Amino acid sequence: MRLTVLGGGGFRVPLVYRALLEDEGDEAGRITELVLHDSDSARLESVTSVLAHQAERHRAGSGAAREAPAVRATTDLDEALRGADFVFSAIRVGGLEGRTRDERIPLAEGLLGQETVGAGGVLYGLRTLPVAVGIAERVAQLAPQAWVINFTNPAGMVTEAMSRVFRRHGLGERVIGICDSPVGLCRRAARALGADPDRAAYDYVGLNHLGWLRRVLVDGEDRLPRLLADEALLGSFEEGRLFGPDWLRTLGSLPNEYLHYYYFHRESVAAIRESAATRGEFLREQQSRFYAESARGASPADAYAAWDRTRREREETYMAESRAATGGWERESCDLEGGGYDRVALALMRAIARDERTTLILNVPNHGAVPGLDAEAVVEIPCLVGAGGARPLATGTVAPDQLGLMLQLKAVERAAIEAASDGSRAAALRALALHPLVDSVRVAERVLDAAEAGGAA
Repeated sequence: MRLTVLGGGGFRVPLVYRALLEDEGDEAGRITELVLHDSDSARLESVTSVLAHQAERHRAGSGAAREAPAVRATTDLDEALRGADFVFSAIRVGGLEGRTRDERIPLAEGLLGQETVGAGGVLYGLRTLPVAVGIAERVAQLAPQAWVINFTNPAGMVTEAMSRVFRRHGLGERVIGICDSPVGLCRRAARALGADPDRAAYDYVGLNHLGWLRRVLVDGEDRLPRLLADEALLGSFEEGRLFGPDWLRTLGSLPNEYLHYYYFHRESVAAIRESAATRGEFLREQQSRFYAESARGASPADAYAAWDRTRREREETYMAESRAATGGWERESCDLEGGGYDRVALALMRAIARDERTTLILNVPNHGAVPGLDAEAVVEIPCLVGAGGARPLATGTVAPDQLGLMLQLKAVERAAIEAASDGSRAAALRALALHPLVDSVRVAERVLDAAEAGGAA
């Protein structure tokens, strides 16, 4: 089977390849060819060099009974799509330069400057959506049999916009959004309880980067009340330290880490503004060094070493400003191995290709699973996955504060989709001004003006 990765020169592609190498499932449905597509041939060359070393290590490893998936790279989108069984979309329109503009423009107005949350997330969406929709059109034309796995941010609105394309072509629900944040939260909560994360079940509801873990079921019993009642257990994992025991007990649930930007907005903005660089600026500098180093005739082994060193630093500094605002604690070693989304992608592909039925937290159209949201609204909830794709599982009643935020953010997402579709400035302004982290229409107008002047949206 063939997997095509769009954004194939991206820094995290080796994590996807690592997951493919570790796939110990049946031969049937296994990925045997990986096609990398990117508009930047130099980045493709760097990443394929890293993958070559991974494949060599795989072959040299004891018990490596299977060949590593063959790797092919191309800058031609149509060539990359033809014959694909799965298409993994992980593009970054505008690169890290675009991301830094998305961060700096809101910060100049005293707003949160973040990749997917607040005004920065809206700007990123406005720039990304037209490209993502164009990709969906090409997939529908050239690889209508393919399943699209979307990791492109902002993942919720991008998945919803792409879903509309496939429905319009009569192809059904062929795009599924994934994110590593929910799975990371669930696994950390289970480990804090001393439970096997793979044997627990999780009640999670929300939109992408806006969700809550409401129950952790171990042997059929909800252990979340025990976790919330134990301050030492809450202090043993990231979200417990990030939000604090008192607030978590007040909520009665465990929020996705990105909700820190909502619940502790002032502290988050202050921490980011006090930092020497935004996250985008840090990654731009860090990854530039890696690509430059790996492009100077480095051997695959040296390219891999440079990549792994850079990856480790990236993981260690993840959400550093939020951690600084809550005491400056360090991440646990088990959270520094990278991955998460790549393993979700592998589990999703295996479930579809082999009909290995499993439950995963995914971004899919609602279809009545979450009361209060319409059928086509893309939500992030547990889904039963098999050969027919992902079926969202009913969540039951959602707390008013949670549903209220979800509805408001869904209105923002849809205004951005409308703006990207027809170029409407009014819709773009509506997307910015209606966001709960943007406190003035006048400020929203200035942000939009600055983005248009700088070509950021």
